[in-house]
Amino acid sequence: MMRNIRLIVEYDGGAYCGWQRQINGLSIQQIIEECIGRMTGEEVRVIGSGRTDAGVHALRQVAHFRTASRLGERNLLMGINSLLPADIAIREICEVDPSFHARFDAVSKVYLYRICNRPIRSALERNYAWFVWKPLDLARIGGALPVFKGTHDFSSFCSTHSESPDRIRTILNIAAERDASGMIYISVEADGFLRYMVRTIVGTLVDVGRGKRSAEEVAAILAAKDRRRAGLTAPPQGLYLKDVKYQ
Repeated sequence: MMRNIRLIVEYDGGAYCGWQRQINGLSIQQIIEECIGRMTGEEVRVIGSGRTDAGVHALRQVAHFRTASRLGERNLLMGINSLLPADIAIREICEVDPSFHARFDAVSKVYLYRICNRPIRSALERNYAWFVWKPLDLARIGGALPVFKGTHDFSSFCSTHSESPDRIRTILNIAAERDASGMIYISVEADGFLRYMVRTIVGTLVDVGRGKRSAEEVAAILAAKDRRRAGLTAPPQGLYLKDVKYQ
């Protein structure tokens, strides 16, 4: 009898072409599938809650796979982790109902973006945050956040090559805060995301924090449904898939 196994995965995406298998690069999905295959002796397909792009990290990616193996959860967890490279880790393994689907059952996802905002760059954060040396006004950024909340057409804030014909998404929560070290954290929870959506929102918010755009201009950009109106796409190393929520 086939079992349905749920994974909670953490990874540093810096060395990979993204989550999803691709013919032109090494993906996180491929690495995990190969390691599970070595454990179970099967050819398995691991289905994630969604894609993350090249260079993007995950704190809590959710995935599942089906297997006929009778190996226990702890044996699977320890065995797969022993085979994975150091930049990918399975945090949890749990057998779940056969009907569970990591992608289709997700009700929302939370992304986190980190900006190192101080005069001197960090040697340690260079692969894990966007370094912006010009001071950013967090109050101005905060004033623009409500523009994004709710259900909108996010055509202005996604890749022009996005595969999704439907650009309507609902942002449930969006927040920004700064810690004592000068690190700014922008978190966005939505029912779904378009390609580069969070990174383009962040790039535009950085323009707001620099005083180059106002909240009113951001609202006009959103209404224009034109990617050329928004800010630059923030680099991938500051972006993390923080959580995937289910009912």
